[in-house]
Amino acid sequence: MEIPFLSFDDQHSAMRAEILAAMTRVYDSYWYVLGKEVEEFEAQYATFNQVGHCIGVGNGLDALHLALRALEVGVGDEVIVPSNTYIATWLAISQVGATIVPVEPNPDTYNLDVRRVEEAITPRTKAIMPVHLYGQACEMNPLMALAARHHLFIIEDNAQAQGATYADKRTGSFGHLNATSFYPSKNLGALGDAGAITTHDPELAQRVAALRNYGSTQKYYNNIIGYNSRLDELQAAILSVKLQKLAEWNRQRQQIAALYEQHLHDVPDLQLPVVAPQATHVYHLYVVRTKRRRALQDFLAGQGIGTMVHYPVPPHLQQAYHTLSFRQGQFPLAEELSQTCLSLPLWPGMTESQVATVSALIKAFYMGFGAV
Repeated sequence: MEIPFLSFDDQHSAMRAEILAAMTRVYDSYWYVLGKEVEEFEAQYATFNQVGHCIGVGNGLDALHLALRALEVGVGDEVIVPSNTYIATWLAISQVGATIVPVEPNPDTYNLDVRRVEEAITPRTKAIMPVHLYGQACEMNPLMALAARHHLFIIEDNAQAQGATYADKRTGSFGHLNATSFYPSKNLGALGDAGAITTHDPELAQRVAALRNYGSTQKYYNNIIGYNSRLDELQAAILSVKLQKLAEWNRQRQQIAALYEQHLHDVPDLQLPVVAPQATHVYHLYVVRTKRRRALQDFLAGQGIGTMVHYPVPPHLQQAYHTLSFRQGQFPLAEELSQTCLSLPLWPGMTESQVATVSALIKAFYMGFGAV
């Protein structure tokens, strides 16, 4: 049985008619940028995310960058960020000229460790960027309290956790500004690049809205130096359709994760995801850890099972950041994660039989080492 790492079959076939109708509606409207489709999606996503404002932008990296710009984070400022994350979080800090201050994660949840964050705060620290990695909400209440004590901004990177909660509150609703990505494979994915910023603050929302549109809120009048990073009408119309399914898709992701847990909890060499108290996990990715990562991945590939590694090289060891002089061994937890994590197949519509097949093959692999 071939089981891919990711499949859109079930999601897209079920809503094909609705998506095509939305695309046709935009095509026939003759209005393709910053129109009513964007306004309607922004209102719907703000409601879903339990905030007052949503501003659609071009992609997730732009969302992070524009959030930092709106908060006037720049040269001379330090921004605390996870040592283990997708590089986009770091790139946004570089784009505004601020200093990246990596902090190691909680080794169980892989999210920011609040104690380590406090140790990293200096008089130059201006913001903290927690990343809800793999779909699990960070422990936001302690982090928000820490930020308040030190008068720091919080910018959530919510690209992987749309719909997750901490203490019954949605991720993307804690920070001063919060960025997300609607890249196609995300829990809420467009059919191309797209992103958004959410906030409770109307003044920040207005500033972001200007920054995404050449620094303008009135056509041909530009008050600040801005960018061209606007969510387009077509993607907004598609996202409005898909947003109605997000809660059900997240529920399915959690069911599949529970099945993996049921099948794999007794495999000694395999570390399964751990969810922090009060946090929920929407399993954008189901990431296990094993010292035999390469061998297991090769074995599964030989059996027709797709897997991926998120992420094989931590940001501080990427060639892009060689000028910052980070060294091998400086962030050992991030490096260990990069060498041991493996993402198993998971998507809405994946069947119990498919999960059982993947799990049985993993057990068969470990039986070869006498580990099961």
